[in-house]
Amino acid sequence: MEWQLQDAKNQFSKVVQRARDEGPQVVTLRGERTAVVLSARDYDALRAGRPTLVDDLLGGPAWDEDLADAVDARAKIPSRGVTC
Repeated sequence: MEWQLQDAKNQFSKVVQRARDEGPQVVTLRGERTAVVLSARDYDALRAGRPTLVDDLLGGPAWDEDLADAVDARAKIPSRGVTC
């Protein structure tokens, strides 16, 4: 079902209930689709199996030994502007 933004604001509990019972509810602004209200169940199904940002970062390519050694050596060199 489509809801004009003002109606969706005024009847938000009904929008949420219908999202639970009937499926996604479309909210329009000036006749243009602007947002979709989903039930938690629908949202979870949509996200199922998709990697998180942490999964993506940890799942990157492994560093070879030369790159790891270069990064390790660089970390031991003081940055500019540091006086001892």
